[in-house]
Amino acid sequence: MDAARRYAAELLGTLLLVFVGVGSAVFARVEGGVVVVALAFGLVVVALVYALGPLSGAHLNPAVTLGVLLSGKISVVGAVAYAVAQFVGAAAGGFVIWALVRWGGVADQTGVLGTNGYGVHINRGGTAVLETILTFLFVLVVLVVTSRVEHAGFAGLAIGLALTAVLLVGITLDGTSVNPARSFGPALFEGGTALRQLWVFFVFPLLGGALAALVAPLVLRRSPRLRRGPEAPGPAAPQPG
Repeated sequence: MDAARRYAAELLGTLLLVFVGVGSAVFARVEGGVVVVALAFGLVVVALVYALGPLSGAHLNPAVTLGVLLSGKISVVGAVAYAVAQFVGAAAGGFVIWALVRWGGVADQTGVLGTNGYGVHINRGGTAVLETILTFLFVLVVLVVTSRVEHAGFAGLAIGLALTAVLLVGITLDGTSVNPARSFGPALFEGGTALRQLWVFFVFPLLGGALAALVAPLVLRRSPRLRRGPEAPGPAAPQPG
């Protein structure tokens, strides 16, 4: 039962992340610009981390889940179940946005249902580098701040600010993915180029997440001279079976 609640939290959280974040681009980008979209993503992540974090860890992103898996804080079965829940939630969020555009009289201000893509402002190689670096930064922040007891109360804020920052860098280039589920949900209903390019927004965010898992222990390691006693372990992410 507890495992089912964790998976449901990941599904619901990813649905809300896609609807609010991608929805802000589809519904309000022309009026609000890049800053509004970045803030919408960042603020909803802050809220979801505090609301759902105690239940599931609020990964909401397969790249984060991969980083947690490689850090040894979740089982393989649990990570796969999290990823499935995230993709289902993202698809549901994408469907709601698509339905509002198709049947709700809402104008799509992006023209592509808020999907990620390259070719206009950046090429495929540039996108690969961009997504790897931005996802590395985001997942590194997630892994580090959730592993330090002294940062527990501020983890959600740091994670939201990190996501806002990477979005401000990448939105005008490729829409900023850093999250394969976020890319999948809208692309599923937009089709066409978005689906053909989708593999790039799977492979390189996952690569960035894996690199973050390798670097995080180096960031967390303290110099022996700075230690005043046994180092307390940081809070571990939930380990669903």
